[in-house]
Amino acid sequence: MEIRIDEKLCKGCYICINFCPRKVFTISNELNDKGIYPSKPEKAELCTYCRICEFMCPDQAIVVIKK
Repeated sequence: MEIRIDEKLCKGCYICINFCPRKVFTISNELNDKGIYPSKPEKAELCTYCRICEFMCPDQAIVVIKK
């Protein structure tokens, strides 16, 4: 499983963090170009490919790829 977050699109709403049933995401320690701490997949190995994060992201910043 690969989870990609486009930090240029992420606005820091953290919907992915709140909706992920497996708690895969956390807040990054690094600011993006907008001055926001974007989400990051910290525990990608827990991902079950439900793609809730991808569907809920209002900015389409998340892509989940099943390998």
